[in-house]
Amino acid sequence: MKSSRSGAQAILRELPFLHHAVLFLALALLTRVGLTAFAGTTKVAIELWPGLLLRGLTFDLLVLLCLLSPALLWAALTPSVLRDTRWRQSIRLLLFWCNASFLLFITLAEITFWEEFATRFNFIAVDYLIYTHEVIGNVLESYPVSLLLAGVGGLALILTWVFRKPIAAVRPARLSASWRLAYGSLALLLPGLVWSVADVDRMQFSGNPYANELAGNGMLTFAAALRRNELDYGRFYATLPTEEADRILLGLGVERKPLSVALQSRVDEGEQFDAKRLALTRAPRNIVIISVESLSANFLGSYGNEKQLTPRMDALAKDGLLFTRLYATGTRTVRGLEALTLGTPPIPGQAIVRRPGNDKLATLGEVLRPQGFEPFFFYGGYGYFDNMNAYYQGNDYRIVDRTDFPKASIGFENVWGVGDEFLFDNVLPHLDRTHASGKRFLAQVMTTSNHRPYTYADGRIDIPSPGGRDGAVKYTDFSIGRFIDQARSKPWFADTLFVIVADHCASAAGKTKLPVDGYHIPMLFYAPALLKPGRYTQLLSQIDVPPTLVDLLGLPGDDHFYGVSAFEQGKDFKRRAFISNYQELGYLTEDRLVVLSPKQKVETFAIDSGGAATPVPTDARLRNEAISYYQSAFEAFKTGALKYQ
Repeated sequence: MKSSRSGAQAILRELPFLHHAVLFLALALLTRVGLTAFAGTTKVAIELWPGLLLRGLTFDLLVLLCLLSPALLWAALTPSVLRDTRWRQSIRLLLFWCNASFLLFITLAEITFWEEFATRFNFIAVDYLIYTHEVIGNVLESYPVSLLLAGVGGLALILTWVFRKPIAAVRPARLSASWRLAYGSLALLLPGLVWSVADVDRMQFSGNPYANELAGNGMLTFAAALRRNELDYGRFYATLPTEEADRILLGLGVERKPLSVALQSRVDEGEQFDAKRLALTRAPRNIVIISVESLSANFLGSYGNEKQLTPRMDALAKDGLLFTRLYATGTRTVRGLEALTLGTPPIPGQAIVRRPGNDKLATLGEVLRPQGFEPFFFYGGYGYFDNMNAYYQGNDYRIVDRTDFPKASIGFENVWGVGDEFLFDNVLPHLDRTHASGKRFLAQVMTTSNHRPYTYADGRIDIPSPGGRDGAVKYTDFSIGRFIDQARSKPWFADTLFVIVADHCASAAGKTKLPVDGYHIPMLFYAPALLKPGRYTQLLSQIDVPPTLVDLLGLPGDDHFYGVSAFEQGKDFKRRAFISNYQELGYLTEDRLVVLSPKQKVETFAIDSGGAATPVPTDARLRNEAISYYQSAFEAFKTGALKYQ
């Protein structure tokens, strides 16, 4: 018995990292409680707090086991002679300070990430580590980094002082070979054990996504995001036989003809351009798509905003065609670019823009290039970010990004890119040259200014820079209006359709997994010499934009996409939209939202006029329609059916 007691005492003496464990658990708890309090009881009902705190402790303990692994390995391998050095106390205090600084930095990062995305670390955080130039620059321009880091180091020093006596009380012990073997074995086994049992899906303990996210641990969700870079639809989601899914889609008006066939179909059928049906006096010759960064519909006066942030776009909307019920497919720029080029429902995991094998796809550019168009992709930042340049170049677009802009043309820039007005200044010469060469153009312009740190050139609007989200929206609006004004003097203006559309909303956080209002984006068509003013009030998906544009041009190819032209969606058409995050896949109809989730889970919500969601029983027909779209889109990409054929 005495030997056993002395062995236990030796273990306690030999585990100075127990103080590190206490520090980690305390900070994890404080972070969870602080973020929960920040969310407030309106977002997380008080009765959910005990569940999220208890479940959160479980995740914290799993992460702790992984973090203890290096300490156990250190204890197993450190020679006894080093344990007796007179510097051991200073070394332990220094290690504790380093660990405290690291944990406090992670805590600070989690707080800022939650402030912007209302989630624990996810795919976005993984991307942030990959694209360090933009992200570090964004952080440096958005926050007082030096002051914050000094605060982290200072607070870590205070914590080291608080823990100094328990650390000093630890006495070195000479470990036997058996204890070293036990420590080493645990160090190697614990990470694998945690990796096999830790399941972030267990965060989903309630119907409240805020509470579910708060129950998690940021380090664990970050590791899960690395692990779930791609989700196999057939493995994780509800499925149907492929033949049945194809039959359902055909009944919904999705023909999905191979592009080589689709480009001939209208000619073979003898279909003529129908100006009356399309509300046009004649077909446009060129198209300019302005993809606006993070532009929620509720920022615009045309959609009810009273702050007068978008006077120029509101004026264009009065003279153009305003789409009042358009929904983005996702929450990231790459999702918007995917929808606006491929016209396909979002597949789980990363967007196709970010995936291998995304070249030679039947994009909008590939549909129009053989019909005499020069496709462009203009971006105010560095197009390597989010793999944009590789994606567009691999699909035969001409890339023009920040690296191509003459230095004299850049009057303002931040880490994300040049100011939007200077981006548009660099677009105009390319369109002029293309027109002069006798070719038609499809130009997609991706803006950057409506993004943190929300900085822009001074003297343009009445909100000084940095002006927060309101200032960035108003500056982007100014830049778009200025671009249209400059384009009016061009010989190609009268024959050009301008499409102003958001890539996604500013935020998609809400009380449900897929809050419908968090995907409502603006779109307007402007072509005063071609298009009659009006409002399109029917439900529409972002994937319907590419076939709509092909239809407006009066050219074949629109029936290749999963999306359907807005002007072919008659009264009998099944109105639907697609909204998603990296994991949940939503199928939105007039008053229902079907959500497909991993583990073959299917849920349905009734959606009222205000966007509120109420769980209801799942209708088998809607379930099968949702599965058919998403399953088919995933299989089409994986098998190469989205390729140009």
